[in-house]
Amino acid sequence: MTQPPSSQPPQGGFGAPQDKPQGPPAQSPAQPPAPPQGPPPQPPQMPAAPPTPPGQPPQTPPAAPQPGYGSPQTPPAQPGYGYPQTAPGQPGYGYPQTAPGQPGYGYPTAPGQPGAQGNPYAQTQQGGYGYPGQPQYPGAPVPPQGGGGKNPFKGKPAAIVAAAVAGLLVIGGGVYLATSGGDGDKKPVADKSHSAAPSGSASVDQGDGKGDGRNAGTDDLNSGAKPGDAKVWLHENDTALPQGGADQYGPWVLGDTVVKAMYKEVVAYTVADGKQKWSVPLDTPLCGAPPSPTADGKIVVGVLESNTKDAKCNQMQMVDLTAGKLGWKAQVPAEGLFDSMVTLDMTISGNTLALARMGGASGFSMTDGKKLFGTPKTGNCRTEAFAGGSKLISAGSCIDPNNNDLDAPASEVLQELDATTGKAKWSFQYDKGWTINRVYSMDPLVVYAVNKDKKASNISTFTADGKVRSSVKTTSALTANCVGLGIIERALQGCWGVVADANTLYMATDGKDSGELGVGRSNEVVAFDLNTGNEKWHAAAPKGRMMQPLALENGKLTLYVEPGVEEAAAIASLPLTGGTPQTILQSPSSAGSTERNFYDPAAAWAGGRFFLLNTMVKGPKGDNKDNSILSFGK
Repeated sequence: MTQPPSSQPPQGGFGAPQDKPQGPPAQSPAQPPAPPQGPPPQPPQMPAAPPTPPGQPPQTPPAAPQPGYGSPQTPPAQPGYGYPQTAPGQPGYGYPQTAPGQPGYGYPTAPGQPGAQGNPYAQTQQGGYGYPGQPQYPGAPVPPQGGGGKNPFKGKPAAIVAAAVAGLLVIGGGVYLATSGGDGDKKPVADKSHSAAPSGSASVDQGDGKGDGRNAGTDDLNSGAKPGDAKVWLHENDTALPQGGADQYGPWVLGDTVVKAMYKEVVAYTVADGKQKWSVPLDTPLCGAPPSPTADGKIVVGVLESNTKDAKCNQMQMVDLTAGKLGWKAQVPAEGLFDSMVTLDMTISGNTLALARMGGASGFSMTDGKKLFGTPKTGNCRTEAFAGGSKLISAGSCIDPNNNDLDAPASEVLQELDATTGKAKWSFQYDKGWTINRVYSMDPLVVYAVNKDKKASNISTFTADGKVRSSVKTTSALTANCVGLGIIERALQGCWGVVADANTLYMATDGKDSGELGVGRSNEVVAFDLNTGNEKWHAAAPKGRMMQPLALENGKLTLYVEPGVEEAAAIASLPLTGGTPQTILQSPSSAGSTERNFYDPAAAWAGGRFFLLNTMVKGPKGDNKDNSILSFGK
């Protein structure tokens, strides 16, 4: 494999993780895709040598602004300014897509998903409330279309066979929540939560006790509990929803409270027993939410301007999650003629709320909703997506004004922005054909990119000044749990099951079928040295189980062990030197089947409790109800 250009991340490495598709167990692809450049592809057992990490500083796009940002510069089939990357009828998330039946870089087709056309809550909408409908790699099974399968976690392989990966470490919003290690964590962690102090239920508890965690058979879930087992509570969805169902946002954990938002309501529960603390109604349906609130528990969600069929997603509503009260509300001004607001991709960095959507990107004050900056532009490049947290990161497309070939791939730029002004602190431009796909970690910055044409992927970590520090090199098929799918906008954040500290990245492998009747898939967790990109160690999950990194706490790696064919979910601990995972929290066996029926979930780990939330929910039909949120812990 040839060395990458001096200003670019390594080009080979088709081993970066894909978003985990959901569905029944499946075998990983028999052979990895061909590397993007260099010598011909080698057999899987003989991966190409890893590339040498680039040592030159990144190129900064030309300073002189170019005309033409008032209208799209590329047709919808090209990676231009967040337009869908596929032909009509295919998923158009702004990410590189492939022809039907080919690897789709982790973004499933979701017919009928809210936001696809006009007002997602119009009663004329059809479809299966956003569940994926296409296999995501050759031979993958089609996920179920009407609710969770028997074990939705077992069939989420992400064809990431890396024969020499150079990739970007990306931190997702889900990761922020899922890897909260508590207040005592000193090292930077990919998923550190912005948790606030408990608000005190006596002053904010305005609920009527309806949501006590018992309406969904919680007693049954704990009926098989053994001494020492965790206590489980569950809420099913009782809210009447439009035909297509609704997105569900969260979970946001703040002290003794966990909060979720769906349709026209934001609801908080007591973490210990699931009793409802408060509920805040919204006038119009939700159409976006950040992965995490501010440090003091404030969040701003996107809501539709009205309840009419063609309503735009152009309203910002602040919610105080510690008090259970609504705050200011403001409209998102259009950035130009082609600023189409169907959904909002939202993130918070400091006191700035950053919003990205098809045709525009803006920054607003969390204090009062006043606009801080419009679509950031640097030379020929303009921002299309944000990732927030300890810093504000952006991804955008760059046009070559001298190239009239509409089929020519665009190049993309990764930047750190000043959260107050939107101005770039540094820029790193990729070669043409590469798309910045996800951010797995903000501190350290870990980014994941893909190249559709070369069927390649890339994971790299960056220094504080935007230089490539290292690129992951592995022959393992890595995977991540990525939620918060965008319909038109690009969602950089929203992944959990990926953890990073100052010097190490922890990721799960796709796993393999045991080949034994009644025994499910098993996988490993791999630790990577962020200074070199090399593997440090592998740790195997219990036989027939899959496990995902959650957090770094008390000098150990905390893991979520998914339900097995017979076993319920658990939390395990692993020394940072590797070894054998040790169970520290076990949910009752009677909860296993319910835990397996969460489809495409988001997750959080905080205060010794695990939270699982369905990201798409349908309305109740008779006695049939979708799971909404589940938690287990001491």
